[in-house]
Amino acid sequence: MNMQEKIRHILRVGGETQSQLAQRVGVSQSTVNRWLTGSEPEGHNRDVINGLYATLATDVSEIIPSRSVPLVGYLGAGGEVDPDFEQVPSDGLDQIELPFPLPDDMVAFKVRGTSMLPVYRPDTVIVTYREQKKPIESFFGFDAAIRTDAGRRYIKTINRGSTPGLVNLISWNDPVPIEDVRPAWIGEIFAVLPPAALRKVDRQGGIQGQLSLRAG
Repeated sequence: MNMQEKIRHILRVGGETQSQLAQRVGVSQSTVNRWLTGSEPEGHNRDVINGLYATLATDVSEIIPSRSVPLVGYLGAGGEVDPDFEQVPSDGLDQIELPFPLPDDMVAFKVRGTSMLPVYRPDTVIVTYREQKKPIESFFGFDAAIRTDAGRRYIKTINRGSTPGLVNLISWNDPVPIEDVRPAWIGEIFAVLPPAALRKVDRQGGIQGQLSLRAG
């Protein structure tokens, strides 16, 4: 497998954005983009990428060979999503078939809104762990799905709030953060897939949810 394929594997299976991978390696996002279009990383950068790829390859042994995940609702990105208005069947609103195996107990959400462009476009599917597995502090500076204690769901960059237990939610295309909210759940992103990469199976009807558009 060449370096371009390894980087794509890291982004896909690791669920990271180009910016997050750039932070790990210690380069700019534009450098990662050049690698994806054919430029070869060298020296330390190549070693780091090989190490990340090897770690993911090891983790594959723990992955259950399932290819479908339940779609359980929306994440707001310029829209405010209140899941209290969603009537979600126990097996989800839809079953989304993915082009790779994934761990057990995962759920998927669709993005609504444009405040997290260019990565999280409307109808992008974000796959997360169903249960929060890490403490709040581990998400600071990273993108994640979040449900607040008020019941709102977003896809945002998570930053530290003014007091312990509170977080600020940052949008890429909105200068005004949502400040000092208390998370009820933060979902670690496992994979981000554009609509064109997906094939729905066993559709069970449209999402019966209420989406109130606002800056957010």
